[in-house]
Amino acid sequence: KLKERPDIKVLNIDPTWTETADFLGKDRCEWIPTNPSSDVPLMLAICHELIRQNWHDAEFLKKYTVGYDAVRAYVFGDKDGMPKTPEWAAPITGVPAEKIRELARLFHENRTMIMAGWGIQRQHHGEQVHWMIVTLCAILGQIGLPGGGFGFSYHYSNGGAPTRRSGILPNIGNTPAQAGSGTDWLESGGSKLAIPVARIADALHNPGGEYAYNGQTRNYPHIRMIWWCGGNPYHHQDLNRLRAGWQKPEIIIVNEPYWTATAKHADIVLPATTSYERNDLTMTGDYSNMHIVPMKKLVEPQGEAKNDYDIFHDLAKRFGVDAAYSEGKSEMQWLKSFYDEAQQSARQQRIAMPLFQQFWEENKVYENPRDPKADRYVRYADYRADPILNPLGTPSGKIELYSKTIEAMHYDDCLPHASWLPPVEYLGNAPAEYPLQLVTPHSHYRLHSQLNQTSLREQYAVADREPLWIHPEDAAARGIQTGDLVRVYNGRGQVLAGAVISERIKKNIVALHEGAWYDPADGSPNALCKNGCGNVLAIDRGTSRLAQGNTGYTAVVNVEKYQGEAPQLTAFTPPQMAEI
Repeated sequence: KLKERPDIKVLNIDPTWTETADFLGKDRCEWIPTNPSSDVPLMLAICHELIRQNWHDAEFLKKYTVGYDAVRAYVFGDKDGMPKTPEWAAPITGVPAEKIRELARLFHENRTMIMAGWGIQRQHHGEQVHWMIVTLCAILGQIGLPGGGFGFSYHYSNGGAPTRRSGILPNIGNTPAQAGSGTDWLESGGSKLAIPVARIADALHNPGGEYAYNGQTRNYPHIRMIWWCGGNPYHHQDLNRLRAGWQKPEIIIVNEPYWTATAKHADIVLPATTSYERNDLTMTGDYSNMHIVPMKKLVEPQGEAKNDYDIFHDLAKRFGVDAAYSEGKSEMQWLKSFYDEAQQSARQQRIAMPLFQQFWEENKVYENPRDPKADRYVRYADYRADPILNPLGTPSGKIELYSKTIEAMHYDDCLPHASWLPPVEYLGNAPAEYPLQLVTPHSHYRLHSQLNQTSLREQYAVADREPLWIHPEDAAARGIQTGDLVRVYNGRGQVLAGAVISERIKKNIVALHEGAWYDPADGSPNALCKNGCGNVLAIDRGTSRLAQGNTGYTAVVNVEKYQGEAPQLTAFTPPQMAEI
């Protein structure tokens, strides 16, 4: 629909000319190439210009937010003596000061929506980016207005608001009420030993060690056994470090249908079914709630494969806890109970859904009815209309530009307001031996590591490896041509990739799409990944002591043309024992 609205101007503020920008075209979309990790300085400078020109919405800030005075003092450098002007931001961001002023005027004179995906928070101090977006939008005063404000998670799951009236499919141990409770998942997970997933390597290397998280001091568990079901730990950062920690548990068991790096690094692999070999239910759109879909088994499980439910059901029998685990339900009885719960919720909304037996036998996608109100939905419109009757879920009930809760934590890596905290690695502090900053955007051809092993690779692989986007000037300085096999490296690791010389990426930046299957050449601590897995190069530390998120977007590297015979790619080759 955006493409059908030529009156809407789109800005692509990104180190790369993205697929979205390409889809819209250069006539519709303006590219403002920025240095990675510099989003906060860019927005601080825009805020400085808005306030300096008296373009900020003082009435909105007073009525709907708390903490503006502290933010203003920071923006104008009252304490640190460093006003966050466009001239200050220009060398950090790579965006000229006049362009920053132009953006401030453009945002002020037009209804402006700032859309951010999840990727930009996956960097050191990544929380600051999203907080800064909210701060900028509050200063503009357009939050709660049609076409204004901000939106997060516009990604593969169609992030946003539901567009349909519907019941919601639950899952085992997670009712819709629990899923939307807002409770900290580490607290609600039932175990004080639960850790943020981005800290798995730390936990393996430091059993019993202390770490900070969300105002608390926690201790890592001593992990002696890993049973991994779903997901991919070899999608972690600094994979050489993870690989070393992975050797510490006494046994590792993996449920997996494919010979991924995770399966290859396990002691026991239990062949799990794919979605083609089992029955299931799903909803399309995730957030939009468009459809409920019967996922009927197409073929019987191949070889010795079993679905995860049956694997753990059989295990529960051996431990004598079958009744507690299965609750006496078969696979189809569980699916019926999920559907019935969704149907009951739909009935309360006067939505007529077919009975489960009819739904399953007809084997047709059920489309939930459109919600006319959803077509007119504006995020935070109710709050803007009446902040007293529709308070936000913050301690103050308002938009918190300054958080007293975070202030009480005394974290120097996450201040009480959105701040520019230089990351541990970025172009601003890159050493001479690693002068390029690596970005790892999502691939157009797959979701994370899914489908990397399929024939889709034929559409994008270069030199039979992951493609590395590199600017013509950076390539020329290194004697690199499109199609060359190159080594991308830093102090944490090294990977092989196929060079793609392109002006779709900013100078001094290289892009290696995330999700390549890890393919170490040997068992050495600095093994060469032959398939181009960018996470080998990413730094492994928490975003901050507040969130402890992953920092897969934080790395500086160098690139050179690979010399010698190309090593054989084995990322998708089963181990020898698999042939027995």
